[in-house]
Amino acid sequence: MSISIHPSAIVDNNVKIGQGTKIWHWTHISSGASIGEFCTLGQNVYIAPNVHIGNHVKIQNNVSIYSGINIHDNVFIGPSAVFTNVINPRANIERKHEFKTTTIEEGASIGANATIICGNTIGAYSLIGAGAVVTKCIPAHALVQGTPARQQGWVSKAGLKLAIKNNRALCPETGERYILNEGILTPAY
Repeated sequence: MSISIHPSAIVDNNVKIGQGTKIWHWTHISSGASIGEFCTLGQNVYIAPNVHIGNHVKIQNNVSIYSGINIHDNVFIGPSAVFTNVINPRANIERKHEFKTTTIEEGASIGANATIICGNTIGAYSLIGAGAVVTKCIPAHALVQGTPARQQGWVSKAGLKLAIKNNRALCPETGERYILNEGILTPAY
């Protein structure tokens, strides 16, 4: 499968783009960026220099991915989600040496208009609600909502809210089983 790049997109030199990836209108991918296979980058997406994006990632319209943000496979980032890269920005003080690393782990989903404060990890298969403001690390499979974001429960790999009973849960869609142990939800094998 070939790569699809809209004519209005800007792709700088020294960029790696995997097969099957689609890049839409007015998107800019900076030099040194690496985008995996079968990704979709919506309209008006900006990818900073040397950013790595995994496979099967969907980044919706109006999202900027700055240097220091690491995106693993199968991640969904909703429209107009915001990522920061400095804790205390000032227009007249350059703080590029203070960029904080933010990691979005495998299968996580970030809702529309959510804000992710830099220096945090969004755990695997977690679900960040629309408009949430994430100010701390989010555990795998956590469902978080609000400003600031607070955990409201747990979700399966399929993104469905889990009913925890006796520290166990069952995904209603896939039948996958989970165990909650000391605040960590993991698949039960």
